[in-house]
Amino acid sequence: MPILALKGETMGTSWSVRCAAGADGDGLRAEIERCLDRVNAEMSGWRAGSYLCRFNRLPAGGSLRLPTGFRSVLEAALATAKATAGAFDPTVGPLVDLWGFGATPTIHEGPPPSTGIAAALRRVGWRQLEFDSADGGLHQPGGVALDLSGIAKGYAVDLVARALEAAGVNSYLIEVGGELRGCGVKPDGAPWWVALESPVAKSAPAYLVALHDLAIATSGDYRRYFRHGGIQYGHTLDPRSGWPIPPCIAAVTVLHRHCMQADALATALAVLGLPAGLEHATRHGIAALIVSRDGAGGCTDHLSPALAAMLG
Repeated sequence: MPILALKGETMGTSWSVRCAAGADGDGLRAEIERCLDRVNAEMSGWRAGSYLCRFNRLPAGGSLRLPTGFRSVLEAALATAKATAGAFDPTVGPLVDLWGFGATPTIHEGPPPSTGIAAALRRVGWRQLEFDSADGGLHQPGGVALDLSGIAKGYAVDLVARALEAAGVNSYLIEVGGELRGCGVKPDGAPWWVALESPVAKSAPAYLVALHDLAIATSGDYRRYFRHGGIQYGHTLDPRSGWPIPPCIAAVTVLHRHCMQADALATALAVLGLPAGLEHATRHGIAALIVSRDGAGGCTDHLSPALAAMLG
């Protein structure tokens, strides 16, 4: 059986699916695109009519009933926020916009003023949200702006995986914007091998992982950033301080059964940094690789015990 390869664009990035399937490729493509369009319609910060943008525009006291997928993502985001003491925060939107990493194109002329950061921070805080997970009602306390870019791509991967399995496809490798999930084996019996992403080509050995019902997500400041005064400011922001994470953390990769959780955890561990991020991964049995810069142009890899055991 040949490998069917499909690809396209979504959420401001690309997607690809490789699968062992005798099914109609056009039919699978249509189902995949329906899944991705659904995520965009619910959680995009770039579509004015999305549920996320509609919530962000609500006046204080307004509320919005979220669709099922959005509810699941917000529940997971709030659980990660609680578990990491706010290192991951779905209300980081005001800071993302302030730093120029949001939907509005920005010419970066340096960091925003401290007064602007302080004002944005007053609008950030996951505990401000009043969310009824039973009926999906989300209350706008005033000025809160959601940003789910640190978890929505992972959810999209999981959603596509469920759609493929519902169509009878049980061997696949899915990628959306660098986040991946694999299941089964190729027609020749080989697993879906994936190399853990590294920001520096010569950073330690290449780690290969066989994705047997496993997902991978990476958070790295080398993807989106700007430089000013000789300092690199990455797009991963610390919701607690209002500033980008220090450049000493180059990338964090997390392996998890579900890509949504891997996506959120990769961001959270990057914000926690070292040693706190590695300690959190160790304490909770998270398979994680944290790549730190050593200040001399090189990188050091820090593997959690769960990842070290997985790589054997």
